[in-house]
Amino acid sequence: MSDVWGWEYDPSPEHVIGGVDHLAFVAKIEERADELVRAAAALYLDGTKYEGSSPRMEQEIIRGYGMFVYQVVPRHQRVYIRQVTFLA
Repeated sequence: MSDVWGWEYDPSPEHVIGGVDHLAFVAKIEERADELVRAAAALYLDGTKYEGSSPRMEQEIIRGYGMFVYQVVPRHQRVYIRQVTFLA
């Protein structure tokens, strides 16, 4: 694992956003993921030493597009994007 906070699609980009070809929606998800990473890094200063339970999965609505589900895992210093739902 990296010693720097980041985000990724879990289990893979193909699995999570494979059917979504709306680039503006994907860009908004990735922009929000960057914000979530900054917030998590500020909250869990050294996530590798975190000993509590990982926070539960959360969802975010992106108006006019859809939603996504994510989970912050402090020990991995990662925000995992788990599911994306595009509302056409």
